[in-house]
Amino acid sequence: MALCAKKRPPEEERRARANDREYNERFQYASNCIKTSKYNILTFLPVNLFEQFQEVANTYFLFLLILQLIPQISSLSWFTTIVPLVLVLTITAVKDATDDYFRHKSDNQVNNRQSQVLINGILQQEQWMNVCVGDIIKLENNQFVAADLLLLSSSEPHGLCYIETAELDGETNTKVRQAIPVTSELGDISKLAKFDGEVICEPPNNKLDKFSGTLYWKESKFPLSNQNMLLRGCVLRNTEWCFGLVIFAGPDTKLMQNSGRTKFKRTSIDRLMNTLVLWIFGFLVCMGVILAIGNAIWEHEVGTRFQVYLPWDEAVDSAFFSGFLSFWSYIIILNTVVPISLYVSVEVIRLGHSYFINWDKKMFCVKKRTPAEARTTTLNEELGQVEYIFSDKTGTLTQNIMVFNKCSINGHSYGDVFDVLGHKAELGERPEPVNFSFNPLADKKFLFWDPTLLEAVKMGDPHTHEFFRLLSLCHTVMSEEKNEGELYYKAQSPDEGALVTAARNFGFVFRSRTPKTITVHEMGTAITYQLLAILDFNNIRKRMSVIVRNPEGKIRLYCKGADTILLDRLHHSTQELLNTTADHLNEYAGEGLRTLVLAYKDLDEEYYEEWAERRLQASLAQDSREDRLASVYEEVESDMMLLGATAIEDKLQQGVPETIALLTLANIKIWVLTGDKQETAVNIGYSCKMLTDDMTEVFIVTGHTVLEVREELRKAREKMMDSSRTVGNGFTYQEKLSSSKLTSVLEAVAGEYALVINGHSLAHALEADMELEFLETACACKAVICCRVTPLQKAQVVELVKKYKKAVTLAIGDGANDVSMIKTAHIGVGISGQEGIQAVLASDYSFSQFKFLQRLLLVHGRWSYLRMCKFLCYFFYKNFAFTMVHFWFGFFCGFSAQTVYDQYFITLYNIVYTSLPVLAMGVFDQDVPEQRSMEYPKLYEPGQLNLLFNKREFFICIAQGIYTSVLMFFIPYGVFAEATRDDGTQLADYQSFAVTVATSLVIVVSVQIGLDTGYWTAINHFFIWGSLAVYFAILFAMHSNGLFDMFPNQFRFVGNAQNTLAQPTVWLTIVLTTVVCIMPVVAFRFLKLNLKPDLSDTVRYTQLVRKKQKAQHRCMRRVGRTGSRRSGYAFSHQEGFGELIMSGKNMRLSSLALSGFTTRSSSSWIESLRRKKSDSASSPSGGADKPLKG
Repeated sequence: MALCAKKRPPEEERRARANDREYNERFQYASNCIKTSKYNILTFLPVNLFEQFQEVANTYFLFLLILQLIPQISSLSWFTTIVPLVLVLTITAVKDATDDYFRHKSDNQVNNRQSQVLINGILQQEQWMNVCVGDIIKLENNQFVAADLLLLSSSEPHGLCYIETAELDGETNTKVRQAIPVTSELGDISKLAKFDGEVICEPPNNKLDKFSGTLYWKESKFPLSNQNMLLRGCVLRNTEWCFGLVIFAGPDTKLMQNSGRTKFKRTSIDRLMNTLVLWIFGFLVCMGVILAIGNAIWEHEVGTRFQVYLPWDEAVDSAFFSGFLSFWSYIIILNTVVPISLYVSVEVIRLGHSYFINWDKKMFCVKKRTPAEARTTTLNEELGQVEYIFSDKTGTLTQNIMVFNKCSINGHSYGDVFDVLGHKAELGERPEPVNFSFNPLADKKFLFWDPTLLEAVKMGDPHTHEFFRLLSLCHTVMSEEKNEGELYYKAQSPDEGALVTAARNFGFVFRSRTPKTITVHEMGTAITYQLLAILDFNNIRKRMSVIVRNPEGKIRLYCKGADTILLDRLHHSTQELLNTTADHLNEYAGEGLRTLVLAYKDLDEEYYEEWAERRLQASLAQDSREDRLASVYEEVESDMMLLGATAIEDKLQQGVPETIALLTLANIKIWVLTGDKQETAVNIGYSCKMLTDDMTEVFIVTGHTVLEVREELRKAREKMMDSSRTVGNGFTYQEKLSSSKLTSVLEAVAGEYALVINGHSLAHALEADMELEFLETACACKAVICCRVTPLQKAQVVELVKKYKKAVTLAIGDGANDVSMIKTAHIGVGISGQEGIQAVLASDYSFSQFKFLQRLLLVHGRWSYLRMCKFLCYFFYKNFAFTMVHFWFGFFCGFSAQTVYDQYFITLYNIVYTSLPVLAMGVFDQDVPEQRSMEYPKLYEPGQLNLLFNKREFFICIAQGIYTSVLMFFIPYGVFAEATRDDGTQLADYQSFAVTVATSLVIVVSVQIGLDTGYWTAINHFFIWGSLAVYFAILFAMHSNGLFDMFPNQFRFVGNAQNTLAQPTVWLTIVLTTVVCIMPVVAFRFLKLNLKPDLSDTVRYTQLVRKKQKAQHRCMRRVGRTGSRRSGYAFSHQEGFGELIMSGKNMRLSSLALSGFTTRSSSSWIESLRRKKSDSASSPSGGADKPLKG
């Protein structure tokens, strides 16, 4: 593994000579070993401990442990700190070690795969990690490619081979690669062993779609491109064997160059807690200084008089030194403001939340038998704070299944079915699909509903025949016929597969191809066309053409492409047909279908020969080859005749539009980052309702230079600003901006915008001097779609938002090309789909369908955030209430670091008496049921705004804890100063006071958690009341004769608890303390609920109203059954329900309406409902006589 981590200087160019390891080793290229793990046996302990002590709390407890080892200042045993600290460190280390073990296991599995390497003229089995640059490797069908290879030869004619690139770009379709002609004949091992060509090429990089290099062999130069390369992670398909020369190995391969590093992810609450722990430590030091100064003054002024009775320790020689020791003693005593049990409890709660995700049956995919899985336990509450979602498209939003849906041929649209009245039939109302039984080669899975298209084919309509002939010829699909008549198509894109399958079913069956011919069965007759040229698709041309010669010798060009490109290249005589077809295209696009325009052009022999010569010269050019070819293609693809258009449906996953709509209502912005072409991504954007026709404008950025991209972004911002100069109601744009205090000017724009940007434009937009312009423009848009992006660009976009927006990001994907993005985001979600498990292995959470994301965030995420915030608020409150009593007691005990409580109470308070109730609240609490969380997505916003636990909420909890501690100490102190026992003796003694304060504390914090609990379960009841019972049981046991007899030195105060709690005065003191501590909280919450209710309060109240209405309606129905029909009708209109129904307040309230309620005063709807209820109670008939109001 050490080989993997070896660092090398950056390369300027890569040189690799075939069959010459000695030459290649001079350059110290990386081996083919990969490493994704974080630790090894030697580094695990120091690195893991270093990571854990980045938690400020762990460092704080280590410091306290060191203090407790000093007997002069410690009044508590060191054992009380070291055991929980070691326990926490060990549990975390075991979890980290387990995770890394599985990474090691995965690495070893990959590194030890076998590969056939040509060494000394013999094919030998070698492990992948032993493969070197310059080796020649033999691959066989269905094998993974071990490294980035230059394809030398294959079993297929002309050096062709077929690969699947799902691990790289997420596309499951088959792609074609071809060896250069000069090496394609090297199929024999003896010839390959003599091959000594040298490749000089670009250095290692992450560009998956580009490669430039030159092969030097036999004193000649041969240009190399991406079409000659097989990249690591690809799988060889439909090719018996091939040979390749290793160019890049291990970490230098494009797959590994696109993999982000494993990052240590921590939540915003973790980071806040680190800050708060520092503040608390500062507060602790301040208290220690105050008490230390008090001790020094007291010892100087008072203590010196009692040296006979209270002598100083031997080491203490002055009041100042006594104060110094007292400072450290108080640091130890008061350290319980942040006990280590806080961190143990946080981990337990997160573990519980993770199990809830794993056990959620509503996130279980029955079809794939796949449950949701929380693969980490540290990020659950951050699921409730997500503001940006970055999603892959293919396989994440879509099923990656294309269906031929509609088409337009010669001005006639096919695909819709009409009923007898001429109305368009919906899917459920349609008759049986078209019967293709006339065609023995038809694909039985293909469904089409409009029989008129098949009738046109059967009647020999020339336009329809030419339409399907084009579909059967103009493509790069490969055909495989395993049995007679059983055709299997391997397409480079699902679109092509759908179009060729449609042609197949309508009688134009693509059977086979060679590099120079295409064979098609047209209506049962086999016809072989001579393939003269393929003018392939690319992202700039946005079209593809083939030039074929039919058996009669006629040459014809067939072209299909995007309407924006092709319609401008048609002959002027097709204008009328063009208008009709354009209407059909608009109709199809409105339905979210993916469209292509089809056209053809006849070429005469002389023109073709001349054009073919120019094409040959352009293809041989050493410089600007692509530009020269594009110019030649542009010339022939002009003045074409329009045939029609196709419309394909890319099947979305179930529930995607609804999920996106719901997440958008929750104020979550969704960005789609896809490797697909622009048209595909935009169509899916419309299908899943990210893009809509109601949007003000969709900006498309396609610039090829920095200046072009900057100009396009500037124009987009200007348009948004221009349309937002006035927002209505007399307010100017600037007034609106200042009133809402928005951080970005653009985020206040009126209207809805979307941004679509291409990969080459994004590369410029992500440069340091333009990234802020891009981010500002993108964040002002409702939807952002980035097309043709590399895996690393996906990660860069996520990193950009993380860097400047300070928002929680979530990335979701299903392929290896999404791994970098998933690792970069705060939260990574993997879809266990069709593209392997790389995304799942790199993710924090995984499930099988995109629609489960809404439940993960709006239910589990929101609840986890709510529970964690309530837990932390309560935990800090109860510990400040507990600890600050020592501070007040210091002023009455000579600042001697004497504790108020019994030492066993101090030890058990956080471990036994108060641990389980707060855990139950942290694991089970809910503010509203899961159905309401989904119905009202606005409930999600408090998490995004971090409202439930922040510095302000922390100080409120601390203030409440200090207030409670003041009352907890001074009320019993004041009572005990004058109180007597039943027998007239003085009640005040140290042990009785300690029992009274401790009992008051346990009861007060138990009542407080009862108030904080919003969702009561049997477990909550058992833990809260059980903890109280355990407290009293332990209290009486510690003051019992039995323990005194066994441990007389430890339990000296026999019967103290029984005697103290037998006094009515003590119980009155405890009740008074509890009431005074709790009543302000109850009053504040009551007023807040009435004057300024939260959205969750409003939702709970509407739920309560519904339940009461249902109960009353059930009662009415029961009464109605015993009376007349008329009386039953009258009962249904009793007291005030008419007004409720007309006002809509008893209906399900929209999120927008509900959010408005949060600022209403007590004179609003809650109060009016209560008033109506009281009025109707005093006037039983009032409800029936009252007129309905609008």
